[in-house]
Formats: sequence, structure tokens, C-alpha cells
Amino acid sequence: MALALALKLHGVTAEIFEARERGAVRHDARVLALSDGARQILDWLGVWCGLPATAIETIHISQRGGFGRTVLRAAELEGKALGWVLPASDLIAALDTAVSAAGIAYHEHAKVGAGDTASFPLTAFAEGRVDPGAGKARDYGQHAVLCNVSVAEPHHNVAWERFTDEGPLALLPLGAGYSVVLTCADAVLDEVKSLDDQAFLALLQRRFGMRHRFTATTPRLAYPLGLRYRLETTGERQVWLGNAAQTLHPVAGQGFNLALRDIWELAQQLGAAADPGAPEVLAAYARSRRADRRGAIGFTDLLIDGFASDFAPLRHMRGAGLLALDLLPALRSFIAQRMIFGARAWP
Repeated sequence: MALALALKLHGVTAEIFEARERGAVRHDARVLALSDGARQILDWLGVWCGLPATAIETIHISQRGGFGRTVLRAAELEGKALGWVLPASDLIAALDTAVSAAGIAYHEHAKVGAGDTASFPLTAFAEGRVDPGAGKARDYGQHAVLCNVSVAEPHHNVAWERFTDEGPLALLPLGAGYSVVLTCADAVLDEVKSLDDQAFLALLQRRFGMRHRFTATTPRLAYPLGLRYRLETTGERQVWLGNAAQTLHPVAGQGFNLALRDIWELAQQLGAAADPGAPEVLAAYARSRRADRRGAIGFTDLLIDGFASDFAPLRHMRGAGLLALDLLPALRSFIAQRMIFGARAWP
């Protein structure tokens, strides 16, 4: 839906083919962490105004059991927010409303495969998973446990990224509470899922520490975590983006933000093209996205490997790195800009 709206703004006609019932896409229970760069793209699409988003003004990054921490602040970048948090269902509803208002054709129960595209000048696969055999895959042996929690004290728009031996833990400010992404090993998933609310809150408290006291939780959902990405994002009159091109670990919240940057660039390339499926047009798009895409994939994968080991020397090196980042404003600003705008932050 976001891609169809972006193309329309560039004068390119598109139709949406959805394998499910149209209304089903509104029932997405996930919470999105959007960079401020993504917010700017959604504002350009005309869907941001009125969304119930909570600003991230500060990001606190630390590791349990080791020294060193880094704090990123929007004030240092002269911006209102580093990012925004909102329920996916609210964004989907806004996109769906905008698609209807724009008169974009929307076909329900219409799944399009790679062999069903001959009658279109270009087919964009913007949802689903990376096809087996089309790229590379890595199973992290982890699940993300998602829920919302209430806290005893105000969150002051601070997001927390806490690396622990059991996996990363993210707390994202949402309304008056937090959206939680707790990573756990597959081997203990059933045990974590079986916990009652009080036992789960106690587990969360142990993983996070005492900077916040958690008072209530919503029911939990769990999703398997892995890395899957296509080696090539374009083919003969075909392009893949979003989850159809790459699925990332949620650490650092890069997946959907990367997808929106894909959309921004593809819409610009097609808007200036006489033939949107021409090989040179798709090649130019692939080149323009290569650095940002490789950077996001490599960055998230490196974070998982870099913080997975409890080997004492490595833990001290991680702490030194976090401390150095916190003491170097220019580097800290660069990292923040990279997370907000992707490869556009590179010199």
C-alpha cells in the first residue's frame, strides 16, 4: 500500500494484489519502531497526521553484566525525535484509507507468483518471505516475545536496548507504557510462554534491571527470528522489496525502515522512467539501494554475533566500544544519523 501511494505521487499507476481478504491486513498485532526518516516518508505519503505515535527522544544502549553504555539524544541532532513507536494496525488502517481515497485498484484473494507477471510492465513483490533458493538464510535459534507493559514511573520518551546473555531486550515507549521485544532461545520458549503475568514480569525485571518497575503486561505473542535475504532484488520486469527482499532480526529496529527507504527510491526511479520495467531502470534502482541494504543486513547480524558471547575479554571490548561511542559526539551523531536515514548518512 505504501509503494502504491508513493508511485501515484510520482505519476505511476499501480494496482495492489493481496492474497488475503483486504480487511485481514488491519489485524496486525505488532508494534513498529520507526526512524524519523521513516516518519518523513510517511508524512510525504499523507498518512502520518493523526497517527497515535509516541516519540523516542533518547535511546539508552547497554549490556547486562558489563561496563559501558551509550546514550543517543534527539536534542544533539537538533530534532524532536530519533524515532517513533506505534501499533502496526493503526498505520495499516491509515494506508488502507489513503489507498481508497486515491482510487488505487485493490484486488483481494489474488496471489501473484513469479510466473504470473507477463502481462505487467513491472511486478513488485512487497510482502511475504524470501523464496527458498533465491538468497541466503540464517536461523538465530531465537524467538521474539512481544507484549506491552505498564510501568510505575513515566518513561520520559526513553527507549532501551539492553544486551543480555539470553539475547537482546528492547523497551520502546508506547503511550504511557512500553512495547517490549524480549529475545529468548528456542529451547526455553515454551517455558517463557507458560509463565503467568507475574512470573513473566519478574523475568522481565531480571533481564532489564531496576531502572523501571513493571506493573502489568498484556498477553504475549512469539515470532521466530532469522535472517533471510535475496542475493538479487531485481529480475526480468520484477523487483523485490520489504520482507520479500530481506527479513532482519528486530534488534535496532531496521527492517520496516529499510523497506520504506526501498519504496522511496523505487518510486523516484520509476517516476522518471518511460518504461518502469526496463533493465537499466531496475539496475539503477538496485545500485542505489545496495549500500543501505548491505549496511542494514550486516549491522543487525553483527550486533547479534557481537553481543552473543559471555567471554569476559569480549564483554570488556564491547563495554569499551559503548563507552568510546558515548565519549565521541561526532561518531555518536553519525551512528544516530545512520539509523535515522540509512546510507544517506554516509559521507
